[in-house]
Amino acid sequence: MPSLRRDAPLAGFGTTVFAEMTALAQRTGSINLGQGFPDTDGPRVMLEAAKAAIDAGRNQYPPGPGVPELLLAIARHQERFYGLRVDPASEVLVTVGATEAIASVILALCEAGDEVVTFEPYYDSYAATIALSGAARRTSVLRFPDFAVDEASLRAAFSSRTRLVLLNTPHNPTGKVFTRAELELVASLARQHDAWVVTDEVYEHLVFDGVEHVPMASLPGMAERTITISSAGKTFSVTGWKVGWLCGPREVVSAARTVKQFITFVGSGPFQPAVALALGLDDEVYAGLAASLQRKRDLLCSALAASGLEVSRPAGTYFVIADAAPLGALDGVEFARRLPELAGVVGVPVSVFCDDRDAARTLIRFAFCKRDDVLVEASRRLSALSRAKA
Repeated sequence: MPSLRRDAPLAGFGTTVFAEMTALAQRTGSINLGQGFPDTDGPRVMLEAAKAAIDAGRNQYPPGPGVPELLLAIARHQERFYGLRVDPASEVLVTVGATEAIASVILALCEAGDEVVTFEPYYDSYAATIALSGAARRTSVLRFPDFAVDEASLRAAFSSRTRLVLLNTPHNPTGKVFTRAELELVASLARQHDAWVVTDEVYEHLVFDGVEHVPMASLPGMAERTITISSAGKTFSVTGWKVGWLCGPREVVSAARTVKQFITFVGSGPFQPAVALALGLDDEVYAGLAASLQRKRDLLCSALAASGLEVSRPAGTYFVIADAAPLGALDGVEFARRLPELAGVVGVPVSVFCDDRDAARTLIRFAFCKRDDVLVEASRRLSALSRAKA
């Protein structure tokens, strides 16, 4: 039997931590607050539109760039919420989720010898996709509990070989929403080093406490060097539909389309017109989704704090980060694997999303995008942690 190459681009990557922790939850009967997917459906009118598309026979290959009504809806969404004007015919591309959008852009723009600047902890596909492109990863650490940008660290990550910056705001896994000042610093460094900025904004509508989400492309002089990525999965609670998109300068969108056609070609046919409808829903729908998640965030944050964990209250996303060190934990991976035994709950160790493992050694990510009754039961179970410590 031929051996595997040890120098293959993904030789150092194994099964994702999400798969491991979900399997652990299933095996132990624990509540799974590890993987970030809701357990309720999104707007009913959107779901009915998908059924109607299936019944209407829209079940074959859609157009490569995306169905026309979704391309137009994405362009209108960008102008409606951010004042950004993009041409639906040449500056928008529909992808199989945001993960494919990220891969298509990075593989289109990067090659061996290039460097990609990103923040850590990072979403796990970032590291894998950068490795596939042959580029090198350079990171700047966001540190618990406020996860503020360290300007000196960020400046040190840039070099003459920087090809692009990969930015995620609102940020998974920390729940941080980058401030305008932080984004302006990133923009300044990107211009200084003539780098592209790829910005992953899948949680753009899931921000709390009146915090503003600022798209990188809306900053002065950045539209021409920014590729904006988002998706319907997080906003409308349909993560399994895998409908994502990217917007940006036409030459980059064209290059990403070339890559995408050899990855999935097309996908999510009958879901695309349903997402087009959802993007045009009233502001009250968007606000209601965020308000519901904010309430769930508060419920879980209170439970985690009461259990003895130190909590960083997120400004956005599905996730809250807690530090297990006050409970005596020395290693977050070990603590996460013991959580089912200790409390019947599963979370994800944050260190697996880091190059600098010590910066997140005892941090655990929990998802609050669950039904209230699930969160209440998780809260009850987590109370066992404080009793165990006592």
